[in-house]
Amino acid sequence: MLGNLYETHINVIELERSMDYYGAKLGLELGMLEETRRIAFYFIGEWNKTMLGLWEKPAEEIHIQHLAFEVPLDKFDAEAAKLRSNGIVTKNFFGEDSEMPQVFGWMPAVSTYFEDPDGHLLEIIARLPGDPEPDKHLIPWDEWQKTHA
Repeated sequence: MLGNLYETHINVIELERSMDYYGAKLGLELGMLEETRRIAFYFIGEWNKTMLGLWEKPAEEIHIQHLAFEVPLDKFDAEAAKLRSNGIVTKNFFGEDSEMPQVFGWMPAVSTYFEDPDGHLLEIIARLPGDPEPDKHLIPWDEWQKTHA
């Protein structure tokens, strides 16, 4: 049986620009930079637990991908605010600019989206306590909080 995801890789147009974004703006820890192959490895969360590789490639080799970063529920609002304070525009599930996270009731989990410099769709997500509520497929975070206080 498969366990947790250990690593994934995405292609980026300009390595240094992406390193600044993932390192300085998102706070990921650089594990290794390999200049000759133009790749940087970042650890997500604990050291050597989950890794993201950034590979510099020509623009025609960039295919937009989606990555979701899990955060603890008690840190979700602060992490979303930190993104915005770092100049990152947050979006809703439909790609519209929005500071209001949304809840997927069928999970349940709260989430907000944003893009990296190459257009990869990134997400922070926190699992919510309680049973799934499939009838509440997608609702605003503040509405969920009012009914689940």
